[in-house]
This record gives sequence, C-alpha cells and structure tokens, in this order.
Amino acid sequence: MAPHSCTVELPGEPPKGHGRVRRNYQSPDKLVDSPEEGVNTLVDIVERGARLFPNRNAMGWRDQIKIHNVEKDVTTKVKGKETTQKKTWQYYEMGPYQYKTYRQVYDRALEAGAGLRHLGISKDTMFNICSTTKPEWMIMAFACATQSITFATAYDSLGEEGLEHSIKEPEVVGIFTNPSMLPTLGKVVSKTPSLKLVIYDGKPEGKAQEALETIAKANGGIKVVTLDELYELGVKNTHEPTKPSPDDTACIMYTSGSTGAPKGVIIAHRNMVASVGAVMINLGDLFKPGMSYMAYLPLAHILELVVEITMYYIGITMGYGTVKTLTDNSVKNCAGDIREFKPSILVGVPAVWELIRKGILTKVTAGGGLKSKMFHGALKAKQASPSLLGPITDAVVFKAVKQATGGRLQYGVSGGAAISRETQTFLNTALVPMLQGYGLTESCGMCAVMHPNYPGFGSVGLTMPSVEVKLVDVEDAKYFVTNNPPQGEVWIRGNSVFKGYYKRDDLTKEAITDDGWFQTGDIGQWNADGTLSLIDRKKNLVKLAGGEYIALERLESSYKSCGLVSNICLHADPNANKPMAIVFPHEANLKAAGKQGGWASDNEDVASM
Repeated sequence: MAPHSCTVELPGEPPKGHGRVRRNYQSPDKLVDSPEEGVNTLVDIVERGARLFPNRNAMGWRDQIKIHNVEKDVTTKVKGKETTQKKTWQYYEMGPYQYKTYRQVYDRALEAGAGLRHLGISKDTMFNICSTTKPEWMIMAFACATQSITFATAYDSLGEEGLEHSIKEPEVVGIFTNPSMLPTLGKVVSKTPSLKLVIYDGKPEGKAQEALETIAKANGGIKVVTLDELYELGVKNTHEPTKPSPDDTACIMYTSGSTGAPKGVIIAHRNMVASVGAVMINLGDLFKPGMSYMAYLPLAHILELVVEITMYYIGITMGYGTVKTLTDNSVKNCAGDIREFKPSILVGVPAVWELIRKGILTKVTAGGGLKSKMFHGALKAKQASPSLLGPITDAVVFKAVKQATGGRLQYGVSGGAAISRETQTFLNTALVPMLQGYGLTESCGMCAVMHPNYPGFGSVGLTMPSVEVKLVDVEDAKYFVTNNPPQGEVWIRGNSVFKGYYKRDDLTKEAITDDGWFQTGDIGQWNADGTLSLIDRKKNLVKLAGGEYIALERLESSYKSCGLVSNICLHADPNANKPMAIVFPHEANLKAAGKQGGWASDNEDVASM
C-alpha cells in the first residue's frame, strides 16, 4: 500500500529537532486552495447551491408541538433507609421535518443581508451570531457573507462573562440570537456599549420577554427586531451584494477557552473554501446522491461549521436536531430526530459516541442473558471475519441497532478529541464505519482524517491536502523526531491555517512562527503507513513526584470506554506519586452490573452504592 503522506523536499536540511515536512500523497506539489475554480468565498458556495440544486431540500427542521411533564417515583437507599420522591421528567413532542430548498436559503440570505445593510451593519462593522444550531444560524452566516460583513461566533451555552467578551472585544454592533439567550444578553448589554441592534427568532416568553424590554432601553436605545422583520426590511430595501475577497475575514470564532477569556480565531474566506476543497479530495468519493446529514453540534465550533459548509457545497440535505430531541429517550408521541430524519452521515465528539455505545449496551443488557450472549458473540464473530460473517451478523443481530439511527447511516465521524479504541472498535462492528479526524479552530478543522478504505485504530488518518505537517522535538517528555516511530509536537502550515488571534498579537506571535507554522501543542506520531496518531498534549503532561509523566487526556479517554463510567475527571499533582480521578457513573449499566453481581436491587439509587 502506498504511504498516505509523503515528505516534501524543501531547500536545506530541517532545523535541529524538526522532522521533515509531510503532505497528503494526493497533493505533494501544491496545497489545495479551493474545491473548484471560481469558488473562493462563502458567497460562491451559497450561490453555487442555488444554481445547481435550486429545488433540492437544503435544510430541514422540526417544530415543537408540546412539552410533556411526567412525574415518576424515584426510590433512593442511603445507609439501609429507603426514601421515595416524585421527580418530573420533560419529554418533547415534535412535528415532522419541514424543508427549505437551496434556492430558498439563498433568497433568505440575500434578504437578511440587505436587511442588515438597511439597519447599518456593513463591512466596517462587526456582527455576532449567538444561537442554537438550526437553519437560521447558517442563513445569517451566509447573509453576512453576501455583504462582506464579518461575524463573530459565541456558544449559546456561554455564561455572562463569555458572551460579554465575544461582544465587547470585537465591538459588535448587531447580534442574532434566540429567546433562550435573551436573559443572559439582558444581563450584559449595559457592559457592551457598541451593541445597537438585536435580532431574534422564536417566541420570547417570561424572563425572555422581560429581558427584551431591558435590552431595548440599554445603551441609549437598542433596536430590537425579529428575524421575519429583518427579511421584510431586506425585501423592501434592496442592497446589491457586496462580495468579499478570499482574504477578507469571514468570521472570528471564539474558542471556549479552558483558562482565561476566550480567544478570537480570525478565519478568512480562503481558509474555509480551502478546507472544503481538502475534504473533497480526501473523502469526496464517499458522497453519493440522496445522502443526508444530521446537524446538531454547536455551529460555534469549527468542526460543525466546516462540515455543514462542505455538505452545502456538495448538495447534501441537512436535517437539524437538538441534543434534547436527538434520540427516542427524550421525546413522546414521536421519534427522536435521528430516527425521524434517517441520516446517512453523523458527526459527533467522543462523548456523543461513548453515549451511543453505552446506550446500545444498556438495551442489550436489559434484553436478558441470552440476548446479551448473542450480541457479544456476534461482535466477536464479525471482528474475526468481517467479510464472511459481517453480512450475517448485520442482518440477524445488529439490524435493530442500525434501525435506532434510522437504518440509513453509512458513516460516523468523530472529532474534537481522541476517541477510545474500544468505542471505535465497538461502533465499527455494531453500527457503521467510524472515521476519526483531527483539526483545530486555528487550522479551520483541518489536519488529518481517516478514510474507510484504510481503517485503523489509534490513528487520525491522512494529512489533509490543504495543509502540510511536521513534528518537532519535545525534549522534556522524550518525544523526538529521531524516535522510531518519529514523535513530537504537531506543527501545521497551509491554506486552512488562520490569520491570527483577534486583537492579541502577543498570542499570535507565540502560536505562529515567522515562516507560518502553527504550533498546536498536540503530540503526534508518524505511523509506518504515513498516517498520523495523536499520543499526548503538551499542556496535559504532568510530571509526578517520581519523575513519571502522566498524560491526563489519554487516561481519561481510556477510562471513559468502560461501560460503567459516564464521565471522569483526572487530576495529577507534581507533588504526588499517583493521579486521582472523580468518576460520574453510568447509572443504568452500574445498576445492571449490581443486579448481576448481587450487590444492588432494582430500585436502589446509584448514589447509595
């Protein structure tokens, strides 16, 4: 098999401690900068969709019909004493999927863009999108692009400080949000004097309605309009599109930031279209007519944003869902979003895939000993001989598992962090091929991704054609490019790599070298076949009292693969000899294990075990 990446012969020898530069084997001489000629900005992508797929469904959504509050008796047992309490669970009743076509999305983007211009938002001002993941998020992003407006992003789960920072630092003039965020916005609006316009969709009630009144009075008067009113303004006050250049800033994406204020990553239009081009070269052969994509991850995260833009470029129908309504467990009188939409492609972070795996195992265990033995026997059989026994086990044993995701799922993609080998193996066998990828906000999601034709475990796959990668020594932890296999910090350079951090030249100089290399802080390893593996992170390496380095993230990933663990947090102190962990157990699986072991009853609460 040909290597998946190849070395690039640059003038002179690599600096001491630096490995040779590697590129994707499909683009050894020139890094990809676009999916096709003439597609250089987000505007080109949305225009192309309207031209090539005008009547094809682009984006689907479901309306909430009703919330059902269901009371249940919960029995807990502490020190031998049982207590029963009534607790209320919420279940959501959702309607069927409705759709906007590619032409309708484009028209809405033009209308919203013209409406923004009429309200004073232009290339010289900054906009903010702080909303749940839904069609309107992408429409507003496209609307900004049609008028060369830079938008900043903010997670809809941000607290007051994070939201304030994402408005205040870029001096945002207008913001698009949804009713659930209005109370938080109402608390920070007086601290963000640049804000003059608030656009929202949905129906605000209670505290959200009260927050609207506070917002309207702040900063000498803020104009508050609904999204429908924005569309109407755009229809009545037309403005010709002001197309951006490839080097113009498309968005400032604020990273969540584990410490300190979030950093604003400056992403140009050319970074985004180069990333789309890279995906098309690496994975383009996987996309077929009629495929669909389930959209539910935060669009304020680079993984979801780049995936959705790529799906839009290809012409794939996207169905939007929410974490609350994704599965059948949280809905009533209807199917969950996944089973209702029946996606072909599902992207998730490791925590989502761990949840899916443990959910499958919970149902298998609940089916009794015989069903459990059949399931685990089928797992072993398919893993031992996938080509011979795979079709049989899929038809007889794993069919029910596949139906839980709608029955049409063809690929799962994991990103955001390393997925455990156990979970990847399990889902590969019982559900669909799992593709692991690696990228950062600063690289517009690009670095490496697996291909189902070259499956592997512990690898993040092939380098992406829009970037080049090299490893650099990390002496303290004994990661050297001269090791066998070569190891070191991952450095990335290329067309997908960001411009720098917004208003933080100090951080930019720390992160990007003079010759354009972004220093990721991740520790990588080149495998014999040319693929890349992530084995550590510089910030997560803690040296214990005995001199041993502990990789916290790798340990957490390993322990999370245990079916009894729902979540875990590891801590290591340089003055201690061993790390410690706080474990949040998986309640259903722990109860099942307790019953089998004879040390827990049906009604016993996890807290009492």
